[in-house]
Amino acid sequence: MSVPKQKFTAEFKHEAVRLVRTTGKSCAQIARDLGIPPHYVVRWKQQQDTQTAAGRPVFTGRGILALSPQEVRLKELERELEIARQERDVLKKALAFFAKQP
Repeated sequence: MSVPKQKFTAEFKHEAVRLVRTTGKSCAQIARDLGIPPHYVVRWKQQQDTQTAAGRPVFTGRGILALSPQEVRLKELERELEIARQERDVLKKALAFFAKQP
């Protein structure tokens, strides 16, 4: 059986990073105190640093990083392209199948 993926709220992530910055404790110590793997706190701190430097909001919604409008559009286009490729592959297979029939 697989272990379900843990999800943390934006508030929880902000609080963990705030504790690292204000208490002087390491990310590993804060993670131990919170009962989570240390790499989570390290990653959240790095994400907060890069997102803040870029002037974008951090941990929006359910704690997912905010995407710029261009990134959202890129993801939509990539999704559409994948669907078009799948449709093309199905049509190729159908064409090959019907070409074999007398």
